[in-house]
Amino acid sequence: MSELHKFLFDGLPVRGMIVRLTDAWTEILSRRRSDDAAAPRPWPVAEMLGEMAAAGVLMQSNIKFNGSLVMQIFGEGPVKVAVAEVQHDLGVRVTAKVIGDVEPDAHLQDLVNVNGRGRCAITLDPKDRVPGQQPYQGVVPLNTASGASQGRLSDVLEHYMRQSEQLDTRIVLAADMKVAAGLLIQRLPIEGEGNLAGGKRLDPAEQMEHFNRIATLAASLTGTELLELDVETVLRRLFWQEKLLRFDVQTPRFACTCSRERVAGMIRGLGQEEADSILAERGAIDVSCDFCGQHYKFDPVDAAQIFMAAGDQPPGSSTVQ
Repeated sequence: MSELHKFLFDGLPVRGMIVRLTDAWTEILSRRRSDDAAAPRPWPVAEMLGEMAAAGVLMQSNIKFNGSLVMQIFGEGPVKVAVAEVQHDLGVRVTAKVIGDVEPDAHLQDLVNVNGRGRCAITLDPKDRVPGQQPYQGVVPLNTASGASQGRLSDVLEHYMRQSEQLDTRIVLAADMKVAAGLLIQRLPIEGEGNLAGGKRLDPAEQMEHFNRIATLAASLTGTELLELDVETVLRRLFWQEKLLRFDVQTPRFACTCSRERVAGMIRGLGQEEADSILAERGAIDVSCDFCGQHYKFDPVDAAQIFMAAGDQPPGSSTVQ
Protein backbone atom coordinates (compact mmCIF):
# COMPACT_ATOMS: atom_id res chain seq x y z
CA MET A 1 0.00 0.00 0.00
CA SER A 2 1.21 3.52 -0.78
CA GLU A 3 2.38 5.43 2.28
CA LEU A 4 3.57 8.87 3.36
CA HIS A 5 5.59 9.29 6.56
CA LYS A 6 6.19 12.72 8.12
CA PHE A 7 8.66 13.42 10.91
CA LEU A 8 10.55 16.12 12.82
CA PHE A 9 14.10 15.98 14.11
CA ASP A 10 13.61 16.46 17.84
CA GLY A 11 15.24 19.64 19.09
CA LEU A 12 16.36 20.71 15.61
CA PRO A 13 14.81 23.13 13.08
CA VAL A 14 14.46 20.40 10.45
CA ARG A 15 11.50 18.38 9.18
CA GLY A 16 11.20 15.56 6.73
CA MET A 17 8.88 13.20 4.91
CA ILE A 18 9.21 10.11 2.78
CA VAL A 19 6.67 8.74 0.31
CA ARG A 20 6.40 5.36 -1.41
CA LEU A 21 3.76 5.09 -4.11
CA THR A 22 3.18 1.40 -4.81
CA ASP A 23 -0.40 0.47 -5.67
CA ALA A 24 -1.13 4.08 -6.63
CA TRP A 25 1.76 4.11 -9.10
CA THR A 26 1.07 0.71 -10.63
CA GLU A 27 -2.57 1.75 -11.06
CA ILE A 28 -1.45 4.77 -13.05
CA LEU A 29 0.79 2.64 -15.24
CA SER A 30 -1.85 -0.05 -15.76
CA ARG A 31 -4.42 2.49 -16.91
CA ARG A 32 -2.07 3.67 -19.64
CA ARG A 33 -1.46 0.08 -20.74
CA SER A 34 -5.17 -0.79 -20.78
CA ASP A 35 -6.16 2.24 -22.86
CA ASP A 36 -6.12 1.15 -26.51
CA ALA A 37 -6.04 4.75 -27.68
CA ALA A 38 -2.84 5.54 -25.80
CA ALA A 39 0.32 3.49 -26.01
CA PRO A 40 2.37 2.88 -22.87
CA ARG A 41 4.76 5.70 -22.03
CA PRO A 42 8.37 5.37 -23.13
CA TRP A 43 10.28 4.48 -19.97
CA PRO A 44 12.15 7.82 -19.55
CA VAL A 45 8.77 9.61 -19.68
CA ALA A 46 7.20 7.18 -17.22
CA GLU A 47 10.18 7.59 -14.89
CA MET A 48 9.81 11.38 -15.00
CA LEU A 49 6.09 11.09 -14.28
CA GLY A 50 6.77 8.75 -11.35
CA GLU A 51 9.21 11.23 -9.85
CA MET A 52 6.72 14.05 -10.42
CA ALA A 53 3.98 12.06 -8.68
CA ALA A 54 6.18 11.38 -5.65
CA ALA A 55 7.39 14.99 -5.53
CA GLY A 56 3.84 16.31 -5.87
CA VAL A 57 2.69 14.28 -2.87
CA LEU A 58 5.65 15.53 -0.82
CA MET A 59 5.03 19.16 -1.73
CA GLN A 60 1.25 19.01 -1.22
CA SER A 61 1.69 17.44 2.20
CA ASN A 62 4.42 19.92 3.07
CA ILE A 63 2.27 23.01 2.54
CA LYS A 64 -1.02 21.54 3.84
CA PHE A 65 -2.99 23.24 1.08
CA ASN A 66 -6.77 22.82 0.80
CA GLY A 67 -6.96 22.48 -2.94
CA SER A 68 -4.99 20.94 -5.76
CA LEU A 69 -1.26 21.24 -6.36
CA VAL A 70 -0.45 21.00 -10.05
CA MET A 71 3.13 20.51 -11.22
CA GLN A 72 3.76 21.14 -14.93
CA ILE A 73 7.01 20.69 -16.84
CA PHE A 74 7.07 22.01 -20.38
CA GLY A 75 9.52 23.22 -22.97
CA GLU A 76 11.05 21.96 -26.19
CA GLY A 77 11.64 18.28 -26.83
CA PRO A 78 9.64 15.11 -27.45
CA VAL A 79 7.57 15.77 -24.33
CA LYS A 80 5.39 18.81 -24.92
CA VAL A 81 4.09 18.90 -21.35
CA ALA A 82 4.07 16.64 -18.29
CA VAL A 83 1.58 17.14 -15.47
CA ALA A 84 1.20 15.80 -11.94
CA GLU A 85 -1.83 16.83 -9.89
CA VAL A 86 -2.26 16.08 -6.17
CA GLN A 87 -5.45 16.87 -4.26
CA HIS A 88 -5.53 17.91 -0.60
CA ASP A 89 -6.49 14.34 0.37
CA LEU A 90 -3.41 13.03 -1.52
CA GLY A 91 -5.32 11.73 -4.52
CA VAL A 92 -2.73 11.83 -7.32
CA ARG A 93 -2.85 11.61 -11.11
CA VAL A 94 -0.26 12.27 -13.85
CA THR A 95 -0.08 12.52 -17.62
CA ALA A 96 2.23 13.65 -20.42
CA LYS A 97 1.88 14.61 -24.05
CA VAL A 98 4.63 13.03 -26.14
CA ILE A 99 5.05 14.34 -29.69
CA GLY A 100 8.33 12.77 -30.79
CA ASP A 101 10.67 9.82 -30.38
CA VAL A 102 12.24 9.31 -26.95
CA GLU A 103 15.69 7.77 -26.61
CA PRO A 104 15.93 4.92 -24.06
CA ASP A 105 18.49 6.83 -21.97
CA ALA A 106 16.87 10.28 -22.25
CA HIS A 107 17.08 12.63 -19.27
CA LEU A 108 15.13 15.74 -18.32
CA GLN A 109 17.26 17.88 -20.62
CA ASP A 110 16.51 15.60 -23.58
CA LEU A 111 12.79 15.34 -22.85
CA VAL A 112 11.75 18.97 -22.32
CA ASN A 113 14.79 21.25 -22.27
CA VAL A 114 16.75 20.63 -25.46
CA ASN A 115 17.13 24.35 -26.18
CA GLY A 116 17.39 25.51 -22.57
CA ARG A 117 13.92 27.04 -22.46
CA GLY A 118 12.14 24.43 -20.32
CA ARG A 119 10.03 25.53 -17.37
CA CYS A 120 8.60 23.99 -14.22
CA ALA A 121 5.39 25.56 -12.94
CA ILE A 122 3.75 24.84 -9.58
CA THR A 123 0.11 25.95 -9.34
CA LEU A 124 -1.92 26.00 -6.12
CA ASP A 125 -5.62 25.99 -6.98
CA PRO A 126 -7.89 26.51 -3.92
CA LYS A 127 -10.72 24.02 -3.50
CA ASP A 128 -13.30 26.68 -2.65
CA ARG A 129 -12.37 29.90 -4.38
CA VAL A 130 -13.87 33.17 -3.22
CA PRO A 131 -15.02 35.60 -5.93
CA GLY A 132 -12.05 37.10 -7.70
CA GLN A 133 -9.55 34.67 -6.19
CA GLN A 134 -7.00 33.31 -8.64
CA PRO A 135 -4.73 30.28 -8.33
CA TYR A 136 -1.17 30.98 -7.19
CA GLN A 137 1.55 29.96 -9.62
CA GLY A 138 5.31 29.94 -9.34
CA VAL A 139 7.57 29.22 -12.33
CA VAL A 140 11.28 28.38 -12.47
CA PRO A 141 13.45 27.76 -15.55
CA LEU A 142 14.87 24.25 -15.76
CA ASN A 143 18.32 25.48 -16.69
CA THR A 144 18.76 27.40 -13.40
CA ALA A 145 19.19 24.08 -11.59
CA SER A 146 22.65 22.56 -11.97
CA GLY A 147 21.33 19.00 -12.08
CA ALA A 148 18.66 19.52 -14.75
CA SER A 149 21.02 18.56 -17.57
CA GLN A 150 21.64 15.23 -15.82
CA GLY A 151 17.93 14.57 -15.54
CA ARG A 152 17.50 15.44 -11.86
CA LEU A 153 14.04 16.80 -11.29
CA SER A 154 14.99 17.04 -7.61
CA ASP A 155 17.44 19.87 -8.35
CA VAL A 156 14.74 21.84 -10.14
CA LEU A 157 12.32 21.46 -7.23
CA GLU A 158 14.96 22.32 -4.63
CA HIS A 159 15.58 25.54 -6.56
CA TYR A 160 11.83 26.21 -6.64
CA MET A 161 11.52 25.75 -2.86
CA ARG A 162 14.42 28.11 -2.17
CA GLN A 163 12.92 30.71 -4.50
CA SER A 164 9.26 30.45 -3.47
CA GLU A 165 9.51 29.70 0.25
CA GLN A 166 13.07 30.78 1.00
CA LEU A 167 13.61 27.44 2.72
CA ASP A 168 16.60 25.20 2.18
CA THR A 169 15.39 21.82 0.94
CA ARG A 170 16.95 18.51 -0.06
CA ILE A 171 14.94 16.12 -2.25
CA VAL A 172 15.72 12.61 -3.46
CA LEU A 173 13.43 11.02 -6.09
CA ALA A 174 13.29 7.69 -7.91
CA ALA A 175 10.83 5.56 -9.87
CA ASP A 176 10.67 2.16 -11.53
CA MET A 177 7.80 0.03 -12.81
CA LYS A 178 6.64 -0.88 -9.29
CA VAL A 179 7.45 2.08 -7.03
CA ALA A 180 7.66 5.87 -7.24
CA ALA A 181 9.31 7.29 -4.15
CA GLY A 182 10.74 10.46 -2.67
CA LEU A 183 12.46 11.86 0.41
CA LEU A 184 12.23 15.53 1.41
CA ILE A 185 14.29 17.24 4.12
CA GLN A 186 13.64 20.92 4.86
CA ARG A 187 14.92 23.56 7.23
CA LEU A 188 12.11 25.04 9.29
CA PRO A 189 11.42 28.77 9.16
CA ILE A 190 12.37 30.63 12.34
CA GLU A 191 8.73 31.14 13.32
CA GLY A 192 8.17 27.40 12.95
CA GLU A 193 10.77 26.16 15.42
CA GLY A 194 8.20 24.82 17.84
CA ASN A 195 9.92 21.44 18.05
CA LEU A 196 13.12 22.88 19.54
CA ALA A 197 13.78 21.38 22.94
CA GLY A 198 12.95 23.68 25.86
CA GLY A 199 12.09 26.52 23.52
CA LYS A 200 15.77 26.97 22.68
CA ARG A 201 16.41 29.08 19.62
CA LEU A 202 19.40 28.56 17.38
CA ASP A 203 21.27 31.28 15.55
CA PRO A 204 21.29 31.10 11.73
CA ALA A 205 24.74 29.52 11.60
CA GLU A 206 23.66 26.72 13.96
CA GLN A 207 20.47 26.19 11.96
CA MET A 208 22.40 25.76 8.73
CA GLU A 209 24.96 23.49 10.38
CA HIS A 210 22.23 21.08 11.54
CA PHE A 211 20.36 21.25 8.24
CA ASN A 212 23.48 20.69 6.16
CA ARG A 213 24.45 17.66 8.24
CA ILE A 214 21.03 16.05 7.88
CA ALA A 215 20.75 17.03 4.20
CA THR A 216 24.12 15.41 3.52
CA LEU A 217 22.87 12.19 5.11
CA ALA A 218 19.71 12.36 2.98
CA ALA A 219 21.73 12.93 -0.20
CA SER A 220 23.67 9.73 0.47
CA LEU A 221 20.47 7.75 -0.23
CA THR A 222 20.63 6.17 -3.67
CA GLY A 223 17.69 5.76 -5.98
CA THR A 224 17.96 2.00 -5.73
CA GLU A 225 17.82 2.12 -1.93
CA LEU A 226 14.85 4.47 -2.02
CA LEU A 227 12.96 2.06 -4.27
CA GLU A 228 13.92 -1.24 -2.70
CA LEU A 229 14.08 -0.55 1.05
CA ASP A 230 11.04 -0.06 3.27
CA VAL A 231 10.57 3.27 5.04
CA GLU A 232 11.67 2.06 8.46
CA THR A 233 14.93 0.72 7.06
CA VAL A 234 15.64 3.94 5.15
CA LEU A 235 15.08 6.13 8.21
CA ARG A 236 17.12 3.84 10.45
CA ARG A 237 20.06 3.73 8.03
CA LEU A 238 20.12 7.47 7.42
CA PHE A 239 19.22 8.94 10.78
CA TRP A 240 20.05 6.30 13.38
CA GLN A 241 21.80 8.91 15.54
CA GLU A 242 18.83 11.31 15.47
CA LYS A 243 15.65 11.28 17.54
CA LEU A 244 12.67 11.49 15.20
CA LEU A 245 9.20 12.67 16.16
CA ARG A 246 6.89 10.62 13.94
CA PHE A 247 3.36 11.43 12.77
CA ASP A 248 0.50 9.21 11.65
CA VAL A 249 1.09 7.50 8.32
CA GLN A 250 -1.00 8.83 5.43
CA THR A 251 -2.13 6.88 2.37
CA PRO A 252 -1.76 8.54 -1.05
CA ARG A 253 -3.81 6.94 -3.81
CA PHE A 254 -4.55 7.24 -7.49
CA ALA A 255 -7.60 9.44 -8.06
CA CYS A 256 -8.85 11.14 -11.20
CA THR A 257 -11.26 14.07 -11.00
CA CYS A 258 -12.65 13.64 -14.51
CA SER A 259 -16.38 13.07 -14.89
CA ARG A 260 -19.05 13.12 -17.56
CA GLU A 261 -20.30 16.41 -16.14
CA ARG A 262 -16.86 18.03 -16.46
CA VAL A 263 -16.52 16.83 -20.05
CA ALA A 264 -19.99 18.19 -20.79
CA GLY A 265 -18.83 21.53 -19.43
CA MET A 266 -15.83 21.43 -21.73
CA ILE A 267 -18.08 20.74 -24.72
CA ARG A 268 -20.37 23.57 -23.67
CA GLY A 269 -17.31 25.81 -23.58
CA LEU A 270 -16.60 24.98 -27.23
CA GLY A 271 -19.92 26.47 -28.22
CA GLN A 272 -22.82 24.84 -30.02
CA GLU A 273 -21.57 25.71 -33.49
CA GLU A 274 -18.26 23.90 -32.94
CA ALA A 275 -20.00 20.94 -31.29
CA ASP A 276 -22.43 20.64 -34.21
CA SER A 277 -19.51 20.73 -36.63
CA ILE A 278 -17.83 17.79 -34.84
CA LEU A 279 -21.10 15.86 -34.78
CA ALA A 280 -21.67 16.44 -38.50
CA GLU A 281 -18.16 15.19 -39.30
CA ARG A 282 -17.90 12.25 -36.90
CA GLY A 283 -21.43 11.45 -35.74
CA ALA A 284 -20.45 11.76 -32.07
CA ILE A 285 -18.11 13.67 -29.77
CA ASP A 286 -15.56 11.29 -28.27
CA VAL A 287 -13.34 12.40 -25.39
CA SER A 288 -10.80 10.34 -23.46
CA CYS A 289 -9.27 11.53 -20.20
CA ASP A 290 -5.51 11.98 -20.59
CA PHE A 291 -4.98 11.06 -16.93
CA CYS A 292 -6.98 7.86 -16.47
CA GLY A 293 -8.03 6.81 -19.99
CA GLN A 294 -11.76 6.95 -19.19
CA HIS A 295 -13.75 7.31 -22.41
CA TYR A 296 -16.77 9.59 -22.76
CA LYS A 297 -19.05 9.59 -25.82
CA PHE A 298 -21.74 12.15 -26.60
CA ASP A 299 -24.15 11.45 -29.46
CA PRO A 300 -26.33 14.20 -31.03
CA VAL A 301 -29.03 13.74 -28.38
CA ASP A 302 -26.48 14.01 -25.57
CA ALA A 303 -24.97 17.11 -27.12
CA ALA A 304 -28.38 18.73 -27.53
CA GLN A 305 -29.08 18.18 -23.84
CA ILE A 306 -25.79 19.87 -22.91
CA PHE A 307 -26.82 23.10 -24.60
CA MET A 308 -30.43 22.87 -23.48
CA ALA A 309 -29.15 22.71 -19.90
CA ALA A 310 -27.28 25.95 -20.47
CA GLY A 311 -30.61 27.83 -20.66
CA ASP A 312 -30.39 31.29 -22.08
CA GLN A 313 -26.63 31.48 -21.57
CA PRO A 314 -24.71 32.05 -24.83
CA PRO A 315 -23.05 28.70 -25.66
CA GLY A 316 -19.60 30.18 -26.14
CA SER A 317 -19.50 32.04 -22.80
CA SER A 318 -18.98 29.06 -20.50
CA THR A 319 -15.57 28.15 -19.20
CA VAL A 320 -13.99 24.74 -19.02
CA GLN A 321 -14.76 23.14 -15.68
